[in-house]
Amino acid sequence: MNAVVLLVLIVTGFYIANPLALMSGAEASNAYTMGWFRFLHFAAAYIFFFNFMFRIYWGFVGNKYADWKQFIPTSKRFIKEIWNVIKMDILFIKDKSGKREHLSIGHNAMAGLTYFVLFLVFLAQCLTGFGLYSAMSDFWFADLFAWVPYVLGGDIITRQIHHWLMWFFILFTVVHVYLVFYHDYVEGRGEVSSMVGGWKFIEEEFFEKDLPHTPNPENGGQ
Repeated sequence: MNAVVLLVLIVTGFYIANPLALMSGAEASNAYTMGWFRFLHFAAAYIFFFNFMFRIYWGFVGNKYADWKQFIPTSKRFIKEIWNVIKMDILFIKDKSGKREHLSIGHNAMAGLTYFVLFLVFLAQCLTGFGLYSAMSDFWFADLFAWVPYVLGGDIITRQIHHWLMWFFILFTVVHVYLVFYHDYVEGRGEVSSMVGGWKFIEEEFFEKDLPHTPNPENGGQ
């Protein structure tokens, strides 16, 4: 859902910022081109916002892999794992066993911290977007964000921040997709297919060492 709405938001956002000169003899109100782009942008923004709110809620009621503690450095182990991921993924330094992979069932610490920063950018994008929308909306929900442009120094600065954050999403997507396929290839644990089927493949030796319970032999030690 996030992927679809972000694509809609980016495409419509580019058009709203720099609309095409569509030469037509028809009445502008009949064509309603900008109106439809703005409608799609605002509709996608609402879906994005409430989906984001649900993810925050799920961080408190979901399983241990979705828990909010997986995204915020709260222990020395978390910091140590971040350094290990940096060494293996960025510096390409192999561990003592000669492997260049970091095995984790959920998000590794570096990914968790990155998502935490991403959530903050989500929040900033929602605040600036609805802050701009509040000036042209009669809906009470949008009016809750009318204070944002005043705090940031006006609509122009708010719009610039909103636009810059869009480029953050674009660059993040490129890096994110690359790393997903990189881990899938290097670790061979079904990183991509797990998004569809819900299953990852963990070595039984790693499973027994790092998890508190014993694997079920009936499902191959998963």
